[in-house]
Amino acid sequence: MDLKDNQSPQGETARILVEFLELAITSIVFLKGVYPSGAFERRRYMNLVVQRARHPQLRDYIHSAVFGLLPFIQKGMVERAAVIFFNTDGIPVERFVFKLAVNLSYGSKVEEADLEFSLRSFLIKLSVSESLTKVLPRKASANKDVEQWIPTDTRQWEQPPLLTPIKSMSSEPLCVQLYIEHPSLSEPKPQNGEV
Repeated sequence: MDLKDNQSPQGETARILVEFLELAITSIVFLKGVYPSGAFERRRYMNLVVQRARHPQLRDYIHSAVFGLLPFIQKGMVERAAVIFFNTDGIPVERFVFKLAVNLSYGSKVEEADLEFSLRSFLIKLSVSESLTKVLPRKASANKDVEQWIPTDTRQWEQPPLLTPIKSMSSEPLCVQLYIEHPSLSEPKPQNGEV
C-alpha cells in the first residue's frame, strides 16, 4: 500500500509524522553511539543530510516499529513515543520522548511542504545537539528483551526525571515536542554502582 494514497488530512499528517519519527529515531541512535558509525550512511532528506541505518535488520526494525504506530496516530491514540536506553541491569539511563498532538478535527488539506519544513527544524536541532546527546557507555544499550512499542503510563524511575528540552513546534494540525529525560540527582543508584 502506498501511504500517499491516503488523502484524508489526518492520514497525510500521520504519514509525514511517521516518516519524520523514523528519521529522528535513526538520528538519535546514531548520535548515542549504540552502533558503530559505519552502521550508518549519509542520505539527503528535505535538503538535509540525515543518517540512515546501513544494516538491513536495524533499518527494518526502526522502520517497522515506527510505521506500526501509523494506525494508532491516525486514531489519536498516541500521546508520546519514547526511545529508551538501558544499562546492563535493565535500568533506564536516558529517554528521548516525542510528545505528539495531532488535531484530528482539522478539516483543511495539509500543506505537506509547510509541515515538513516545520519538522525539518527538529532534524537540524538533533544534528547540532551532540552536547545534549552524549554517547552512551558501551554497557548501555536499547533493551533487546522488550517489545517494539509498549503502551505504558508507568514511571521508569522512582523520582521525577530531569527534563532537557530539545525542540518543540506547533503547526496546525500537528504539535510535537522532543525532550530528554534523565534520572534525577536524588534517584537511588543501582546496587553495583553502574549507570
